[in-house]
Amino acid sequence: MSDQVVVTGAGPTGLTLALDLARRGVSVRIVDRAAAPFAGSRGDGIQPRTLEVFEDLGVLDAVLAAGRELPIMRAYLGGTLVGERRMAEPVAPTPDVPYPNAWVLGQSDTEAILRNRLAELGVTVEFGTAVTDFTQDDTGVTVTLHRDGHAETIRTDYLVGADGGASTVRKRLGITFAGTTDDTLEMLLGDVRADTLDHDYGYWFAADPDRPMDGFSLSPLPGGRLFQFAAPRPGDREPDLRTLQDLADRHAPGVGVELTELRWITVWRPNIRLADRFRVGRVLLAGDAAHVHPPTGGQGLNTGVQDAYNLGWKLAAALRGDPGPLDTFEAERRGVAARVLGLSTELLDKMVDGAEDALDRGPETRQLGITYRSPTDHGPLVAGDRAPDAPLHDPAGRPIRLFELFRGPRATLLRFAAPGPGEPAPKISTDGVRVIDIHRPDSGTGRTPSSDRAGESLIDTDGHAFDAYAAHPGSQVLIRPDGHLARRW
Repeated sequence: MSDQVVVTGAGPTGLTLALDLARRGVSVRIVDRAAAPFAGSRGDGIQPRTLEVFEDLGVLDAVLAAGRELPIMRAYLGGTLVGERRMAEPVAPTPDVPYPNAWVLGQSDTEAILRNRLAELGVTVEFGTAVTDFTQDDTGVTVTLHRDGHAETIRTDYLVGADGGASTVRKRLGITFAGTTDDTLEMLLGDVRADTLDHDYGYWFAADPDRPMDGFSLSPLPGGRLFQFAAPRPGDREPDLRTLQDLADRHAPGVGVELTELRWITVWRPNIRLADRFRVGRVLLAGDAAHVHPPTGGQGLNTGVQDAYNLGWKLAAALRGDPGPLDTFEAERRGVAARVLGLSTELLDKMVDGAEDALDRGPETRQLGITYRSPTDHGPLVAGDRAPDAPLHDPAGRPIRLFELFRGPRATLLRFAAPGPGEPAPKISTDGVRVIDIHRPDSGTGRTPSSDRAGESLIDTDGHAFDAYAAHPGSQVLIRPDGHLARRW
């Protein structure tokens, strides 16, 4: 039997998609042209909405155990410590937002966790394997793979290009990648040791107090002694340890910053692009293949993960014979990508202009406000919005959260209490849908729901679920498999 979906690109986007498909019982094959997994921090900021996705996929505990919170940054101007600040002040969890703060974990570590979870589901990444060509027709895609100098031709229902900014899939489709590349600004990014610095803190060094944004940063990475650095490239100097040390000596005089063990380094230029299309027939784009972001704001990796999370259940539905959800992928995700690109570009412009708040990160970067609602929709919570969490209890008094109930590949129907006299409950097909009846403590929770409303009966002890969903007795809310509202009554 041919694989139902082939994913090319084993970064966070491709791995998330393969994992989501595998847990839905979809036969998936994931390949990557690189000979081995990427080794470096690169996208090291995991936003709150991505943490929620990782909880659903069963990898959150590993991500939290391996990572750390955003560090306090110590600012040195002209070699003098002038203060401490955070890029974003910590926010306390709430019943509807259990993970309100960004989390730091190097991208290679995140990818390793996703690969391990994928392997538990029986899928292994095929490294050193490149998609070099493909053709498609009404029933599938014929894909040519190359590995060790040998070609292999395979047949698949769908092909997804998650193969980065230089995507072979996007180029083969002839899709325009509109945007700009600024060759006048070059940054050095990578991982290095700096054992003379306290690894519990991050650092910003600048030689000129009047031009603080001309300096460079060192941010501690969890799980060792490495820092991720970001520094302006001085002229056409080689991207090596000597260049970095010279920058440290110039921008941190007298501080004694000694850099060693350069693990990874790249030269980055502002490359801000958005594909005109995310889908052509049975071939789709996700992640950097569809949109490339500046690193400001930590949006790129997270937007790619959200692409995959949006796409997985829709591909599974199409493979079951329901193409409707898949037809919404481009409209939903391209709109989000455009908005996020605007945000990260605005933050980049602030940094280039030397704005005082260039390093501040507000709630808009957390991606909790992602919505697929229609522009004409109004109200506190409507179709397309993120479904909030809430604490509940079962009839025996044991605590349980809505997010725990949402885990897995199914949609969820929330039914709030019972409809009043003469108000019949709306009927929908509940095949493959988890049904949850939510009662207030004073609404007869000890009774068994009638047969026409059979479902798991839970108690909203403190009213958080009713409040979060702006519900009243008789309200019903259908939650999509990706944690967004599909419909409410």
